[in-house]
Amino acid sequence: MDRAKLPPPNTFAGLSLILDRIAERRDESTWIAEQARSTEARYLLLDAAGEAFMHRDREALRWLDTHERAQWLADVSTTLLGIADQRPHFLLVLDDAHRIDELESALDARRMNLRSAGLQLAADEAGLFAYAKGLAHWQRETRYCARCGAPLQLVAAGHRAQCTNPDCARLHFPRTDAAVIMLVEHEGACLLGRQAGWPPGRYSTLAGFVEPGESLEDAVRREVAEEAGVIIDEVRYHSSQPWPMPASLMVGFIATAVSRHIDMRDQELEDARWFTPQQIVDGIAEGSFVPSTALSVSYRLLAYWLQQRAGLDLDELAAAGPSG
Repeated sequence: MDRAKLPPPNTFAGLSLILDRIAERRDESTWIAEQARSTEARYLLLDAAGEAFMHRDREALRWLDTHERAQWLADVSTTLLGIADQRPHFLLVLDDAHRIDELESALDARRMNLRSAGLQLAADEAGLFAYAKGLAHWQRETRYCARCGAPLQLVAAGHRAQCTNPDCARLHFPRTDAAVIMLVEHEGACLLGRQAGWPPGRYSTLAGFVEPGESLEDAVRREVAEEAGVIIDEVRYHSSQPWPMPASLMVGFIATAVSRHIDMRDQELEDARWFTPQQIVDGIAEGSFVPSTALSVSYRLLAYWLQQRAGLDLDELAAAGPSG
């Protein structure tokens, strides 16, 4: 298929198109040190909350160069992210709030979280930020061996953690929690739900984490049954999205229900209802229906369904907003 005809990847996805993670060289400490000293190296700086440095006057990450890293952060260990545009890219995490504030001023930068930056950054920088944030979260949370309780030491350029107890020496790998998110349809309508704490009018596709011993398709059927009491027949894969907030992979599906009967069994949702394309159009125009943020795969699932079923463009509908 012609790549130009493919839909754009979900936010934070598609990173493999521009970045070589070069995993086969993560244990080559001499080579990695050479890359870190290279004048071509770039460093992405995150604070303890996982916020990244951005340029103050434009929507782009404020990468540090080798000189700036040596001047300000020579004592901070690096994590190799990979090679992009023939340049090595590294992650730096600084927990010292005072030094962070000093650097923010010295580098004429500002900090921003991933949710806020995701739709403002170029796709490649959004993906790199998400990758770095997810890896930094795992490093921060994985400090002790799950088998023996001894401290862990980061190895493999920050992509593995090894138990320091020689009698154990267990390796720990970065983990991602799989979650399913699904647009459920039935004879021209789709099932959407809302949680009590959401903004007025916000409705989204249903979602939930995969449980042990469960396939992705089984998780779709179970979650929809638990949250809405709706029985699912066919389940079709759509797309996926890294969601490092803090450590998930959202796997998107289109599912077909056998009926429109709703019974919210686990009371996780405040409301669940069926929407036709026209009801969504009218709701957006009236201000009574607010789709998920365009950052999410939920938005992409709904956009796909509206386009396929009614030839509607959700981006245009959302941009137009309430008519009054």
